[in-house]
Amino acid sequence: MIDLPQPIARFVDAANAQDAQRVAAVFLPHATVHDEGRVHKGREDIAAWAGKTAQQYGSTIAPRSIDQGSERCTLRAEVSGNFPGSPAMLAFHFALHADAIASLEVTA
Repeated sequence: MIDLPQPIARFVDAANAQDAQRVAAVFLPHATVHDEGRVHKGREDIAAWAGKTAQQYGSTIAPRSIDQGSERCTLRAEVSGNFPGSPAMLAFHFALHADAIASLEVTA
């Protein structure tokens, strides 16, 4: 088991529960998510992204390692779901602020 910062642990739990509103609630009101070449801004847009991702891929995130800085963390995780190449190792680059996520970029 990996000891994740609280905002990241809440993100993983909410994403694995396929709960788009809980995913969005972990982010700051004006946070951004960069994923699959698109940028999603604000909680409403992030909730839409999380909901679409859950519906399209039904993916789950299994944390494998984390590189922690004071405000930036990179989570490497095995992501499984309904997509070619599943499972895949992805990197989740988080910027944290005040016990919330300020930004997230997902890369291969």
